[in-house]
Amino acid sequence: MKISILTIAVVTVTALAAFGQEGAVENVKHGAKKAGETVKDGLETAGKKTKEAAQTVGQKTKETAETVGHKTKETAQTVGRKTKETAETVGEKTKESAKTVHQKSKKALNKTKEETSGQQSTNQAPNTPSPTDR
Repeated sequence: MKISILTIAVVTVTALAAFGQEGAVENVKHGAKKAGETVKDGLETAGKKTKEAAQTVGQKTKETAETVGHKTKETAQTVGRKTKETAETVGEKTKESAKTVHQKSKKALNKTKEETSGQQSTNQAPNTPSPTDR
């Protein structure tokens, strides 16, 4: 009887230990499952946030590119307009200068002609002898 009781006690202790280990394994499995779900949820949230951030950055980049393009176009138009105005001004100044130079040259030429013709009339010696010189 003592051996039977001892055997029953050993079997009972072994059975209780086995049942306890199964409960611990189940607890570990359940904890791991919960941890996996938490990680999965975290990754999904991070993915959504990353996607939203990428869309925002893409939109901001597009807006910036449009603004830069618009400003570049405006600048090019302004530079073109200013260049045209400068060219017109230079052209007008050149034309005025040319007229002034032409007028001054013409006046100087006329003055020189007047002086030359005045000198010729007073300093001319006849090429043919006069009838009294013979």
